[in-house]
Amino acid sequence: MRRSLVIATALFVLAIVFVAGPSLWLSLSTSQIAADDSVQRQAQQGEQAPEVVTFEDSESGFWEYLSPTKGFQKRSPINVIVRGDVDDVERILTEAEEGEWSEINESEEEALPETYSLTGGNESDNETDNETPPDGSAFDESAAGEPNGTATNAANESADNESAANETEDEERRGPVPDLNWGEADGGTRYAYIDPGPDERGYWTTETRQLEQGDYYGQRYHIRLYESPNEDDQWVAMQTHTEHFDWFTLRHRVHGSQSAQTKVESDFMSHPRIDPQEDVQRMYLGNRNSSDADGWATLVDLTSAGALLVPAMIGIGGHRRRRRAASGETTGERLSKRTPSAIDDHLTDVDRRRLAAAYARLEAGHILLLFTILALYLGVRMGGLVLERQAGFLTPHQIAALLYPVIGVGIPVATYLISRGLTRRLDAAVVAGGSLVTAVWLDYVLLGVDSLPLDVVVQRMLVVVALGLIAGGAAKRATRDSKFNDMLLVGVAMWILVLAGTLLGYL
Repeated sequence: MRRSLVIATALFVLAIVFVAGPSLWLSLSTSQIAADDSVQRQAQQGEQAPEVVTFEDSESGFWEYLSPTKGFQKRSPINVIVRGDVDDVERILTEAEEGEWSEINESEEEALPETYSLTGGNESDNETDNETPPDGSAFDESAAGEPNGTATNAANESADNESAANETEDEERRGPVPDLNWGEADGGTRYAYIDPGPDERGYWTTETRQLEQGDYYGQRYHIRLYESPNEDDQWVAMQTHTEHFDWFTLRHRVHGSQSAQTKVESDFMSHPRIDPQEDVQRMYLGNRNSSDADGWATLVDLTSAGALLVPAMIGIGGHRRRRRAASGETTGERLSKRTPSAIDDHLTDVDRRRLAAAYARLEAGHILLLFTILALYLGVRMGGLVLERQAGFLTPHQIAALLYPVIGVGIPVATYLISRGLTRRLDAAVVAGGSLVTAVWLDYVLLGVDSLPLDVVVQRMLVVVALGLIAGGAAKRATRDSKFNDMLLVGVAMWILVLAGTLLGYL
């Protein structure tokens, strides 16, 4: 029992140092969480609506955050604003000569937004709340009952045809439209607070459109668009973020907003009908409420109407890099020459004996265990991407049903079988836990994830400890008295409870 406690303690230290340390450093700070809690308390106390973002030539405005409920909770920060209508935005982002776009079908799960205080699910409301007419008529209920004459329709069609012809000629002069690969999407409901203008009450509304780009089982960009309630105001507020599929939770996780904002900004700037110098700016909204949101929103002018709000602007430029003079040697060659001698100079005789002892304890099974866990964990990620692209007849739920057992059952079973051939309990536990840590971080590096929510950090720590206990309990020295020892049983029970709690939403 004493040895089991020592191994469990070592595994917890391993999880704290290599999982919690880097994760908590990249995730929300306590000050951000405290600020968010104060906003929720203010909303519950029924305080008045905050000021809204508006423009000099517009009567209406919007609050600079989205909320999972019809209350003033600072969740998703608005980070892109377009002066124009939602049809123009969608046309620019989706129409391309060779563009392939995909639509998120109803069976696909929406991202859970705990990563940077975008909490709340609302997935159950998708079917009804996402049925907003694409022309934005949901923003003006009084216009729903007005009759439309056939003469008016004919005039509108004629004007549209003439406008389309002019746009085609203009595009031919300015060059082809780049391949942006944006497509329509469905997702969980997020509410925007809209102020229609003087003498009118503000209200909460769902998104007008949603667009997405990327892989369902990898990383993807997601945009929510909210159109102005007044046709003459000509603005579209957008919230962009990046999200990835979490195989432990079988859901999407939002992990940032700035890279998605930069992606959308770049797509607008690359369009031939937009002048990057005149039509794309930055304005400060002060809505930094995530690990990477800086409070600056991209402002794109599709109307070419001149001065807007005189927003605070920053230049969009790249960083200049300094180059060292060529010395004839690569960096790797210089390091390879200096590193051994630099390390050897700082090693004492005691250090050398410890390294020799650690090397003597290394077994072939340790290497096999490392690569097996890496292959299974990363193989599920790669397998999901391959099936998504090549097996179109499978739904996302079917793909998850095929691959999730590799995570839930394959990894612990393989760990147990390989660890049975290892001698020392501590070595087996540390190698198994360390291998899973390595697999998790390699997966996040491949996806470009640089921030994690607290519940994910805790869940990853627990599965690392559980897998280490399974490996330690399966080693030869642990099974001398009984194959089903306390370490193995605790590890298996912990693994099952953590995964079950994760899938049921408790972790």
